[in-house]
Amino acid sequence: MSAVVGGDESALMARLDELGLEPANFNGGGQIVVAGEKAGLEALGADAPAGARVIPLQVAGAFHTRFMAPAVDALRAAAAGVATRDPATTIWTNKTGGPVSDGGVFLDLLVGQVASPVRWDLTMESFAAAGVTGLIELAPAGALVGLAKRGLKGLPTVAVKTPDDLTAARELIGAAA
Repeated sequence: MSAVVGGDESALMARLDELGLEPANFNGGGQIVVAGEKAGLEALGADAPAGARVIPLQVAGAFHTRFMAPAVDALRAAAAGVATRDPATTIWTNKTGGPVSDGGVFLDLLVGQVASPVRWDLTMESFAAAGVTGLIELAPAGALVGLAKRGLKGLPTVAVKTPDDLTAARELIGAAA
């Protein structure tokens, strides 16, 4: 996987098609994480679209792409026996960025997300439209609140990385109540 920062999104998507690569994360702020075969990623790094910078990432796999399709099948089989109910509070899916009010639909989206791009950009847009007043990211934490600090400027955030961070999370929740 590689992070692509800057450049024109449509030019990047065309280049990904040429190289057999695909987007894995639309992080917002002009950053898209892409995945695929190593040769394709190297070719993208050597000849990126105008204005784009390609940063190789150290990851364990091509998550949120077609390369994870076998995991979707296994996860779907495991999820088949899971009882669901509708959420009591608003939850959002990072597949579309929108809220989900049906527990069964949420489970299906969660299973499919393993091989579908993460749309954190759309999720942040939904948070802003819904008037979200703070964001708490649970461990392992830091990446999403870092993106939110750029995409949702001024929104209070807490990354819970250790038990010591729970006080700040409680304070943020208390401030919103």
